[in-house]
Amino acid sequence: MVLQTTDEGLTAAQAAQRLQDDGPNALPGDQRRGLRAIVLETLHEPMFMLLLAAGVLYLVLGDLQEGIILFGLVLVVLALTLYQEGKTEQAMAALRDLTSPRALVLRDGQPLRIAGSDVVCGDILLLAEGDRIPADATLISGNEVQVDESLLTGEAVPVSKVASVEPLLQGAAEPAPRPGGDGLACLFSGTLLVRGHGTARITATGPRSEIGRIGSALETLTPERSPLKKQTARLVKVLAIIALSASLFMVAAYGLIRGDWWGALLAGIALAMALLPQEFTVVLTVLPALGAWRLSKQNVLTRRIAAIETLGATSVLCVDKTGTLTENRMTVVELYVQDHGDAAGERLVMDYAAATMLPETFHTLVEFSILASMADPFDPMEKAFHRLGQHFLADTEHLHRDWTLVHEYGLTTALRAMSHVWKALDGDAHVVAAKGAPEAIVDLCHLDAATQARIGLAVDTMAAQGLRVLGVAQARYMGDQWPAIEHDFEFEFIGLLGLADPLRAEIPAAVAQCRSAGIRVVMITGDYPATARAIAAQAQLADGDVLTGDEMAALSEAELQTRMKTVSVCARIAPEQKLRIVQALKANGEIVAMTGDGVNDAPALKAAHVGVAMGGRGTDVAREAASLVLLDDNFASIVRAVRLGRRIFDNLRKSMSYILAVHVPIAGMALLPVLLGWPTVLFPLHIAFLELVIDPACSMVFENEPSEADVMQRPPRDAQARLFGGMTLALALFLGLGALGVVMGAYVWSSSWLTEPAARAFAFTTLVTGNLALIFSNRSRTGSLWASLQVPNRTLWMVTGLTLGFLGLVIYQPWLARLFFFEPMALKDLLLALVLGWVSVLWFEAVKLSRRLASR
Repeated sequence: MVLQTTDEGLTAAQAAQRLQDDGPNALPGDQRRGLRAIVLETLHEPMFMLLLAAGVLYLVLGDLQEGIILFGLVLVVLALTLYQEGKTEQAMAALRDLTSPRALVLRDGQPLRIAGSDVVCGDILLLAEGDRIPADATLISGNEVQVDESLLTGEAVPVSKVASVEPLLQGAAEPAPRPGGDGLACLFSGTLLVRGHGTARITATGPRSEIGRIGSALETLTPERSPLKKQTARLVKVLAIIALSASLFMVAAYGLIRGDWWGALLAGIALAMALLPQEFTVVLTVLPALGAWRLSKQNVLTRRIAAIETLGATSVLCVDKTGTLTENRMTVVELYVQDHGDAAGERLVMDYAAATMLPETFHTLVEFSILASMADPFDPMEKAFHRLGQHFLADTEHLHRDWTLVHEYGLTTALRAMSHVWKALDGDAHVVAAKGAPEAIVDLCHLDAATQARIGLAVDTMAAQGLRVLGVAQARYMGDQWPAIEHDFEFEFIGLLGLADPLRAEIPAAVAQCRSAGIRVVMITGDYPATARAIAAQAQLADGDVLTGDEMAALSEAELQTRMKTVSVCARIAPEQKLRIVQALKANGEIVAMTGDGVNDAPALKAAHVGVAMGGRGTDVAREAASLVLLDDNFASIVRAVRLGRRIFDNLRKSMSYILAVHVPIAGMALLPVLLGWPTVLFPLHIAFLELVIDPACSMVFENEPSEADVMQRPPRDAQARLFGGMTLALALFLGLGALGVVMGAYVWSSSWLTEPAARAFAFTTLVTGNLALIFSNRSRTGSLWASLQVPNRTLWMVTGLTLGFLGLVIYQPWLARLFFFEPMALKDLLLALVLGWVSVLWFEAVKLSRRLASR
């Protein structure tokens, strides 16, 4: 088959047709769970098996109505579970779509950023360093392209690629080359461009790609067994053992005491249902997944759900200056050139609105800043140089669109400068243009000490205004054998350019929020130290030391750890030095969040507790190494994510406290009456009814709880502290025991004047109301119950209204009352039971009040 594609790429119509014909560019393992899979998983849950067992037992005993009702409740609980699972699955699917690699393709002749799954055969792919290749392709043009194919070959050494010189044909007669060879034009899906840039034509997608044929699966949202899940799994295991032991004991005790072994089985099932804490797993799935979905609405994409646990514990935020604190909207605002007639040099402050002419003295500086940049730039600084040239040099001989770029020298850690070698239309000499850090350009030009001092003073003056300063130099070179290093050219210093990158308006307020939340912000930049100090002052960062990359290189690990305790600005930092910063902060016991966007940032992002990649300007490899991705590259979004992370963690803790507390009175009322020789109070049907309240309450109600007022006024929580242990566990148990005491007391008291079915209805009403009271009381760890009533949560009021409505039906609807072994109560008895339910949490409200008074 010949892939018909012009140099302008496919049209939108052609791409849509090929996507329909070939299907999405996705592997079989990327498919989401369907309804059938969710139903089967749900039916294997122990709670459903117990409900079904109880229903079958009622049918065996001849209680047809009760068995049918129990099966009906099974369907209702199943529907609720499917709703929760479906909502979670939709949130996770949305996150997978967002986190799938993006691709820059030509459509209708224009560059277009699309999802990797929408790439089709014949698309023209625009590739840059750090991109993940979305599908098999053939390189059709490129410059120094090297690709890491270790995903397919296991070999860590990158391989070089050369552009194809023949039209692309793909058919059965042409065997596809294998990955791993140098000098090939073939690019393979999932591999990583580690050097160079180019264009490629897609030849195979999805299961037809090399990685698809091998059968590998790339999962971007990999399920992780987080510390929180491990901790909860241990708790669930303990409670499950207790539930099994207590149920077996109940069956034996009931059968031996009363001689009714069928009834003993029902009582054992009821107790197992009361004790089984299956809601813990629901909460740990639903709340983080929906929390991640909420984070995506705040322009923060969660690639690893486990990061949400850590987010609220973050104590240090290490952030890039450019594009994160600033707008990444560079403009050249000041020029400086050496004037040999004036020792101080000549300076020009730019006024784009008032001037259209540029003094001749500065023409060469602007000309060579453009020659040292990409012809079609992506970097904001290079774009600023091109805009400057278009504005002032459009009708001059200083713009050279007809020159040919013959060689490039890239930035290195040893020399913070880059050079382009050009072939002019006339003359034999090649023109060399260099730009980079002022000290690197000065070093290339081999200037004397006096000249270096003058240039240094000019740099300091610009940097003190918060400008980013770059130096520019020129050289001429005869011959075609390029020097190994740039120092072998005879460079001449031209001048300096000062670029302004405005601070984002919301940054000072976001930094103030971090300060009140006990989070230290450390700014990391490759800029000059004076520039970094000026921007730090504008952002209102806390006063602290400034650490430069050169100073860091001279420090031992122990010395760096000591310095990082007081540093607030790191300047002239190379990307690979970020890893040392992260490791030093971690060694100091900090919980570190680190931002990054480049290929070299990936190790630091991986090492940080929470790696935050840039979604707009970041590379694919940086995004894959990170836990979170900023879709708008804005520091304020990180702060919003921290707030939401703390809220999610708070709501997890509240939900799990509620779950444990509510199971205590239910289990107690299922077990104690049997041991004390009283009539059975709770049957499986009663517990199934309570499950209808507990399931939506523990997930949907608490997931919708807003942040507490002081969420960003607290210091970061201890990351090693258990989510559910210590005082939290003790308070939950005491809350449950308090509710159990009130319900037991209500049953004993009401039995003195009510019949057995009416007393059971009285105790059940107290238990259900106590359940609702536990929800309201657990909404806030410190606020009063009355204050919580004023906090909006529509789901809570829906659950409360439906619960009370159904409670009224099962008590006062005759046929339902018979199924629940109830008798209708007088209105005063009903009101008394409702009041007693709320009384069960009053002691906890008194504890919270004493805490509030003690903290004042």
